[in-house]
Amino acid sequence: MTEYLNETVFTWGGVPLKFGAGAVDEIGHDLGQQGARRVLIVTDPGLMATGIPQRVAEAATAAGLDVDTYDGVHVEPTDESFAAAVEFASRTEWDGFIGVGGGSSIDTAKAINLLTTYPGELNDYLNKPIGEGKAPPGPLKPLVAVPTTAGTGAESTPVCVLDLLGLKVKTGISHPRLRPTLAVVDPLLTLSLPAAVTAAGGMDVLCHALESYTAKPYHAFSRHTPESRVAYCGSNPISDLWAENAMRLLGRSFRSAVLTGGNLAARTDVMLAATFAGMGFGNAGVHIPHACGYPIAGMVRDYVPEGYPDAPLVPHGQSVSLTAPAAFRFTFPTDPGRHLRAAELLDPAAPRQDDPREQLPSVLSSLMRDIGIPNGVGAVGYGEGDVEGLVDGALKQQRLLNTAPRPVGGEDLAAVFRESVTNW
Repeated sequence: MTEYLNETVFTWGGVPLKFGAGAVDEIGHDLGQQGARRVLIVTDPGLMATGIPQRVAEAATAAGLDVDTYDGVHVEPTDESFAAAVEFASRTEWDGFIGVGGGSSIDTAKAINLLTTYPGELNDYLNKPIGEGKAPPGPLKPLVAVPTTAGTGAESTPVCVLDLLGLKVKTGISHPRLRPTLAVVDPLLTLSLPAAVTAAGGMDVLCHALESYTAKPYHAFSRHTPESRVAYCGSNPISDLWAENAMRLLGRSFRSAVLTGGNLAARTDVMLAATFAGMGFGNAGVHIPHACGYPIAGMVRDYVPEGYPDAPLVPHGQSVSLTAPAAFRFTFPTDPGRHLRAAELLDPAAPRQDDPREQLPSVLSSLMRDIGIPNGVGAVGYGEGDVEGLVDGALKQQRLLNTAPRPVGGEDLAAVFRESVTNW
């Protein structure tokens, strides 16, 4: 057998997809084809008020399924909210799940699926070094993901993310078996999203695309064994295609989707971009902006965002975007052509910067300003005195930082946070 020092193999896995206006009305048929008869819908109280979960339940019931609903999902889920959801679901036997909502609902459904199929401690599965990083011992049950935001791409990914309240940090569980068995993506479900929520979700999409596109290439990693291959294998030719198309769609329609929310064509483009970016980063991985975003969200004190529950919160899409201009300034030397290509896809008409390193940060800052994203970490309550704590939190995200295209240490992260106090 030939011995290789560096990796020569990449893996790519995807979720079967049903996309288009009205797709959600066929969900009962889709779950029935997977052998599910008794299913639990997992959603949050705010979404329940819109009637969307009830519409999903009616479609499933009309196809002969026995359906119940858990509506206790916490926006930006925590270890405590996961525990409450698993406790509820454990009272009954289910043979399928439907996650309806943003990433919070879909990720909670993934956790329920894992921890009711294979009961155990959450810490067993959390990513190292925070948890044990154990793999699910076998297949999970059918899980259909129905996103109602164009954001996390959770319908496409093998991860679920949560806040650990005691540690004030975000982490997650990552394994290919967590991927939903079907993504049902219906752009009609996003028409009522507030502008601020649309903006935050779309920035998460954009960071997924950019981070996977600029990630450490798969062939730059040390050789894996078949047993040690991970969900995030680095940038690769297939993920690159998804990322480029996601950026092209966002460049065309993201501003319109935020500023003219009833524009179904723009909403469809952004929803498709979210799915494309999820299929890209769900295999390639993300890196510095997401690693920095976790402590930004986890250490929040009193910032209350528009369009979200009235409580201190930095929405995930905001938190990962706030350091993106500085992060891509840092990664630029690893592949200048790729960074410039990303800037062109997002805004072909953007003014050319004298320093090419500034082209992508300039395009990002202009977009973020236009759609109302906070102007850096200072706008969500952080200052120079918080840098050390933010760096400590980001350094805990080694699974993500290992995917960065160049080594990232504490001093590098401190510089990124300091440059990100304001972005324009």
